[in-house]
Amino acid sequence: MHFEHDPATEANAIVGCGDGELRLRGGTYRSSVIVTRDRVIDGWRPAPLERLAIEDFAVLLEQPPEVLLLGTGRTQRMPPPALVAAFAARGIGLEAMDNRAACRTYNLLLSEYRSVAAAILL
Repeated sequence: MHFEHDPATEANAIVGCGDGELRLRGGTYRSSVIVTRDRVIDGWRPAPLERLAIEDFAVLLEQPPEVLLLGTGRTQRMPPPALVAAFAARGIGLEAMDNRAACRTYNLLLSEYRSVAAAILL
């Protein structure tokens, strides 16, 4: 018999991601949010994408992940190069993608027991 881990059973698995909304098993969020295996950072108020800086992620960096998936809305947009460099200097991979791709990738990495966070701009 073969058993597989179902990421949807994780407390902070993302079960839905649509326009202006993110659904976890524990609730629905309609403003920008950061999600990790252990935490939901609700009420996150980042700067607009073009002005995002490492300081916008201070609360996440208290327990830094290996990888941060940045959901940039309906379409993929690139964050400032200085932000990418600041994460790299801390040994954290930063990948920008549209929100739906970020949610799918987050669940996949979560199921692999990776240290991952998703910062979703809503």
